[in-house]
Amino acid sequence: MVRTVHLLTGGAALFALAWTALHGVQQPRTACAYGLLIALGEAAGRRPEPLGARGVAPVGAAGSLAYALLGDGGVPQAVALVFGSTLVGRAGAAGGPDRRDRLARRLAATALVAGCRAALPGAGPAAAAPGPAQGPSHAVSLLLLLVLAALADAVLAAALARARTGCRHPAALRAELRALSATAPPICATAVVAALAPAVAGPWVLPVCCLPLFALRLAGARGEAPGRCPPAVASLARATDLAGCTPAGHARRVAALSRAVGRELGMAERDLAVVEYAALMHDVGQLSLVDPVPAGATEPLPAEERRRLARLGGSVARLAPLDAAVAPVVADAVARQADPYREQPLAARVVRTANAYDELTTPGGPGDPARGGRGESARALERLRRATAYDHEPRVVEALARVLARGAPVCPDP
Repeated sequence: MVRTVHLLTGGAALFALAWTALHGVQQPRTACAYGLLIALGEAAGRRPEPLGARGVAPVGAAGSLAYALLGDGGVPQAVALVFGSTLVGRAGAAGGPDRRDRLARRLAATALVAGCRAALPGAGPAAAAPGPAQGPSHAVSLLLLLVLAALADAVLAAALARARTGCRHPAALRAELRALSATAPPICATAVVAALAPAVAGPWVLPVCCLPLFALRLAGARGEAPGRCPPAVASLARATDLAGCTPAGHARRVAALSRAVGRELGMAERDLAVVEYAALMHDVGQLSLVDPVPAGATEPLPAEERRRLARLGGSVARLAPLDAAVAPVVADAVARQADPYREQPLAARVVRTANAYDELTTPGGPGDPARGGRGESARALERLRRATAYDHEPRVVEALARVLARGAPVCPDP
């Protein structure tokens, strides 16, 4: 499904570029102003995102929607300008599945808004002239159109998350809809202002319209610490160690290994954050045990007991103060880590395999209690490969083998 979305939006973008080149750019001065705004917004959003961030470039998004609301040149010109300006703004930035997804979603939203805008009065170059269509009802209709586009984008984002991670679609959709309350209002409001203001003050008023979003972005850049684990999650990871439920450092080792395996599988940055958080909290269900499991090894337990502990852990993880778009997916991964791998989201498959490997190679664990097991990597991998019929996905086990062949990843700071 992900590849299909990328192919469809990529093909539409190429068609739009060819159409615009053939028919010429309408209102080139206006197009240049909005294109520059989008490129600057994307350039401002190129810094590394913290774990779990949605990765939205608000100025670029607002500029794209504002130009789509103008209706200049129709849908092809709007898609072509947004596509070209976004690529220019992202030039030199690291790519990845999450960035490709966001570009596909932006192009889809632009096409939807520009197509619906054509059905409203006042579209095209005539919109610059004041008239009856430019009253308060016109602004309200534009805002409602952007709300519709935001809801459609949330549905598409949830579908892409479902295809990439295997999480349940309702949970992913609820997470996206909750995240709209933080991102959609300022972006949609700015887009409407940026679409209407140039008709009165000229296109060079656009940077002034977007100043609040620029300030918001800069404030976030100063206040965020990329790659740092939230204190509540780190505390839950340490709690199992302190309670004697797991060997010292087990959760951090599993988190480091899970993230490396996820990256080997080509997971997007937000999905890697889900994997890391789920790995850090994957054993919190053991805190409910009166008698701890020897060495914290849950793999040898009966299937029903492992599922019970996983569900308890998911209930705790659901209360963790994470980003609204990430928290339910993390809780789902923790709760389903003991299910058959064909029924698990990808994050749960990665965490389960990394956890089993660490248990099999930890001294005193189930891999080889007499000899320890830290140097028994090959034997542990062989045991995981023998369990690929039910417990471990073969693709994840082979990704783990490739990661280990390059050297064990370094544990994150506690």
